[in-house]
Formats: sequence, C-alpha cells, structure tokens
Amino acid sequence: MELRHLRYFEAVGKTLNFSRAAELLHIAQPPLSRQIRQLEDELGVQLIDRTARPLALTKAGSFFLQQCIQVLARIDEIQQATLRIGQGRHRWFGIGFVPSVLYGFFPELIRSYRKASNGVEVILSEMTTIEQSEALKAGRIDVGIGRLILNDPELVCDVIEDEPLVVALPLRHSLLRHARLSLKRLATEPFILYPAKPRPSYADHVLQHFRSHGLNLGSVVEANEMQTAIGLVAAGIGVTLVPSSVQRLRRDDVVYRPVSDAGVTSPIIMNFRADDASRELVRFFQFVNEYKAAK
Repeated sequence: MELRHLRYFEAVGKTLNFSRAAELLHIAQPPLSRQIRQLEDELGVQLIDRTARPLALTKAGSFFLQQCIQVLARIDEIQQATLRIGQGRHRWFGIGFVPSVLYGFFPELIRSYRKASNGVEVILSEMTTIEQSEALKAGRIDVGIGRLILNDPELVCDVIEDEPLVVALPLRHSLLRHARLSLKRLATEPFILYPAKPRPSYADHVLQHFRSHGLNLGSVVEANEMQTAIGLVAAGIGVTLVPSSVQRLRRDDVVYRPVSDAGVTSPIIMNFRADDASRELVRFFQFVNEYKAAK
C-alpha cells in the first residue's frame, strides 16, 4: 500500500463518484478504478459497493476513509512543519504526553512555553509512556510527559510531582457513605483497570499499589482508556483509581473519594534523552522547574 492509494481512496470516498474523483486527482478514470481495485485486493475487503446508485461505501470502506483522512491530514501537517523548519522560519520541539496529564498543570505549562517560545514549532503527540521511550530514542519527540519510570540508560526520567490517586465511584454507590476508602475495601469491589494494553502501563502501577499492601483484586474489568473506565464507573460496572486532577472532569454520575492508605500516588515524569543538551530542552526545563517551585 502506498501513499497515493490513500489519496486516491480519499477522493473517491468523499465524492462517491469515480469521474469526479479522477478530475480532482488529475488522472484518467480507468487507472483510478484499477488502483482502487488493487487497494481492495491488498486489504482483502470490499471498500466500495459498486452496485449501489449512487456509489456507496461499505462499512469497511467508511472506516478506512476516516483513517485515510486522519493519516493524510497528519502527513500534510508534517510536510508543512518540515518546510517551515527547513526554511529556517521555525525551530521544532516535540512533546509526547499521556492523556491523564491534560487535567492538571500540563495545559498551562504548554500555553506558557508556547507563548514565550516565539519561532518554535511545538508538536504535541498523545502517546503512552512506553511509546514515548521509542519516540525519544528515534528522535520523533524531544521530551515525554508520562507516568512510568523508564529503566533505560539512554533516557533520563525526572519526577515532576507525585499526584494522589482518588477513587471514582458511581452515584449512589454504598461506599459513598465513607469519607475515605482503603485499598483493602476497594480490592473486594469489581475494579476497572486501564489501559488494557500496551503493558507495562498505569494499570501495572495501580496493581503494584494493591500488591504492596498484600492485596489482590478480585473481579477485574479492563478498559483501553481512562475516559472509557470512567464511563464504566458511571454505568455501575465497578470502581477505579484515577489521578486526583481528573476530578476536574465533572460528571453528575461519578463521585470521587480520597484513599486512606498513605503513598497511593501516581508520578508525573518528564522523560528525555540523556545526551540532549539542546537550547529548547533547557528552556522547557525552566518552565517545569518554575511550576515545581510554585507548588
């Protein structure tokens, strides 16, 4: 599969007309039809229902179109950013982050850094801590904000803060009569663990808190994302532990309680390459240190 296949299918999927799509792509219709057939053969699925009038996408085709749009938009962004950097109009600084930090200091940190860093192209990428490790060593990002210590000699992990964890419970849950909840009590409840993959992850960090108290979870339901986990809590499927800043995500059907056990926290960690002494990394450090000093 080549990039042109994605562009060809995007044009056909948006217009649902081979003739119109060929005009937009400045190619003849027969070669376009052959390229789409080749794409379908390679994927092993039918993307377009050619018997429908007008043409219609299959379910697989609708899904593939949305993926094409996202991938091509990202490629366009990369091309434009690369052009600006290559022409010397902007420097580039890539930041990877786990979604849970969006509810705390991270948005304000990025706003302050971008405002003071005129001429720097700041690229934000959502990724797990493990993905940040790979992206840092590949040079795709310059710094990662995660929640796991990476045991890698090529990387430095600086703990910005230890954020307390709180219990998320559904409205009218019986445990809400308690002002604080122990891990021992939570271990007896159906527990929603996230993310299900990739591992190791925040899920393993939560499990370690229970293990360090000699506890094992009984019933476990896995979710891929924090938002999904909170939605399952609201549905009464179980309870979960989330960083305290997530309480800013206000929902009428979810209530939070602090944990009574000491030290039940989740670190927020800045990861970067050990050999990186770039000016932009030093500048970013300054903003992080100002935040730590203000706490």
